Amino acid sequence: MLTVNELAIQSDAPAHVVRYYVRIGLIQPAGQQENGYRLFTSHDATRIRFIRMAKHLGFTLNEIKQITRHGDMGESPCDDVRKIIQHRIQENRVKIEEMMKLQARMEQALEQWKLMPNGIPDGNSVCHLIESIESNEDKQPCHAES
Repeated sequence: MLTVNELAIQSDAPAHVVRYYVRIGLIQPAGQQENGYRLFTSHDATRIRFIRMAKHLGFTLNEIKQITRHGDMGESPCDDVRKIIQHRIQENRVKIEEMMKLQARMEQALEQWKLMPNGIPDGNSVCHLIESIESNEDKQPCHAES
């Protein structure tokens, strides 16, 4: 049987992470010592390494809990795993596209600002650099945000 600190060493995870996983129900102590120390098995170290691998792939702790629950009941979680990761890939593609558009706007703004002098706020303007971009966008047709 392993204490929290021993489990942390065996699973290559910080002790506070082990305690957090216990608190949210991802792992359960197998027992408890008289002094109140919770005890775990080497299976829990395997579980923690699995959790960390799943997090590395982008799964949330709730998704991991769902996946491990299937496994604990003797059911294959593989269909759920595929669906979750496929959905996450689609979400990431949208985010990447949005970030690329933002990057282009930022680079375009910086190029435009290189030619502009510094300004002093005058009560009608806070920073004419940003306001110059805003006025350019006002001239373009509006697109509904999704």
